[in-house]
Amino acid sequence: MPVISQFYGILIRMFYNDHVPPHFHAVYGEYELIVGISPITILEGKAPNRVKSMVLEWTALHQEELSANWNCCRQGESPSPIDPLE
Repeated sequence: MPVISQFYGILIRMFYNDHVPPHFHAVYGEYELIVGISPITILEGKAPNRVKSMVLEWTALHQEELSANWNCCRQGESPSPIDPLE
């Protein structure tokens, strides 16, 4: 599962050929969120509220890039890195 971004201790990953709907995994220590790309929503998981807020903010800033990376991963291609939240 490639890491496509990392910020404030949060790893953003996507699986190759993962199930729909389009989503990514945000891992922060022992916590993991599965975040839908369109619409932007937390599909599963738990994390501190601050982590959730940062992940959702980052998702809104990079929604198009995330969609493109989702399509790459579904085709077995490597996703592109995405800038971290600053």
